[in-house]
Amino acid sequence: MSELEWKPQKNSSVPLHQQISDFMKKKILNGEWTIGTKIPPQRNLANLFQVNRSTIVIALEELAADGLIESKVGSGTRVTNNTWSLLASNPPPDWFSYVKSGIHKPNITIIQEINKAEADPNMVRLGTGELSPKLLPNKIMGQTLQIDGEQSLSLGYMEPKGSLSLRKTVSAYLRTKGIEASPESILIVSGGLQALQLISLGLLNRGSTILHETPSYLNSVHVFQSSGMNLLGISMDKEGIKCDSIGRMKRQHHAALLYTIPTFHNPTGTLMSEQRRMELIDVCQKASIPIIEDDVYGDLWIENPPPKPLKANDTQGNVLYIGSVSKTLSPGLRIGWIVGPEPVINRLADIKMQTDYGSSSLSQYAVEKWLSSGMYEEFLTEIRTELKYRRDFTIKILNEYFSKIATWSIPKGGFYIWLRLESDISTKKLFDLALREHILLNPGMVYEKNDFNHLRLSYSFASLEQLEEGLIRLSQLIKTLS
Repeated sequence: MSELEWKPQKNSSVPLHQQISDFMKKKILNGEWTIGTKIPPQRNLANLFQVNRSTIVIALEELAADGLIESKVGSGTRVTNNTWSLLASNPPPDWFSYVKSGIHKPNITIIQEINKAEADPNMVRLGTGELSPKLLPNKIMGQTLQIDGEQSLSLGYMEPKGSLSLRKTVSAYLRTKGIEASPESILIVSGGLQALQLISLGLLNRGSTILHETPSYLNSVHVFQSSGMNLLGISMDKEGIKCDSIGRMKRQHHAALLYTIPTFHNPTGTLMSEQRRMELIDVCQKASIPIIEDDVYGDLWIENPPPKPLKANDTQGNVLYIGSVSKTLSPGLRIGWIVGPEPVINRLADIKMQTDYGSSSLSQYAVEKWLSSGMYEEFLTEIRTELKYRRDFTIKILNEYFSKIATWSIPKGGFYIWLRLESDISTKKLFDLALREHILLNPGMVYEKNDFNHLRLSYSFASLEQLEEGLIRLSQLIKTLS
């Protein structure tokens, strides 16, 4: 309701309160606002419709007189009736109760606020984890999709595991990372998030426990929780996830899987050392706990390539490897892959066919062309140069304006700087205050509910001008709250 585009016409002969009342009545009578729908507070409606609060009061009084809404102290104003319910012998379905009953957990409130604010073109997005639209290869992508009659393109459904041509190309691409994977052991998916959804649906029992780094990207999405899984965090240090407690936690909590982002971790930007990677593989093999390796940031190194993925040193089929072009080539293509033992891939492919009948054939065609032609590597070279400049530019601003109020590490790749605030200010208050000034932040509580000291800063999305202005203003807001 807070995203309404309609506004009353102030030059109309119809009074403003009547326009608003008629608009809201139409929403109710059409069933768009069902019984139980909460009407925003009067002040919010006044801002939404850009009118005086007294105008809203009159409009709501008319709706209440018609028996369509009702106000109660402590619970606000809600839709209580519509024409259907007034005339029908049986009441209409209570969609509000259905919404509350869905098995998929809603995003936490602050993530819903972030998702909504990202649609505002005037927002300075200091936490968004994707490439700036100006850095995406829009022109070349358009040329890639100019298909002539001699090129082979199918617009029909692909086979369950995805385009064979793309899987062969991905197989060759993975060899450059030290991963040996035949096309039969690769499943094309609609991005890394779908990979996690398929794993939760196809491989795990309800009530299973997933181990993960803390803080973790998993806490910002409810993929496993909505499938009835439990998440259990393991602390990190500068080399990555600590391994000494994994065996014990596996035994105590009967953990089913360990999820990790070893390369340019989200949200901390940590790069797991080669020694820690070998230790993690060894510990998990001894504990008989499979690993989900999320490597969607692996190509975004800046000065030097990272250590090989965990999967490159997996000789027992213990690692399920997730890759994607969403963080590099284009988030809109929605193409990624899972690599694992063939029985697992076959199972996940079957689940995928039951849920969406295959990823976009056009997107698969485009990604195959980028990977096989060499354009992808050329593009990555350009992006690494741009990311280095942006990272160094951001670090310079932090050194100048944040040296006395925060600490951070310089990332070796990816998008993120994990900023730790020195004072005990409320990052939720900081988030709200910044949002009112059109600065969008990603507080640490998004990735660990009890983390009130960190911000995830991204140097990849906002323009350089926005980065500078937004960060300087952010430093001022922090000092105001300290």
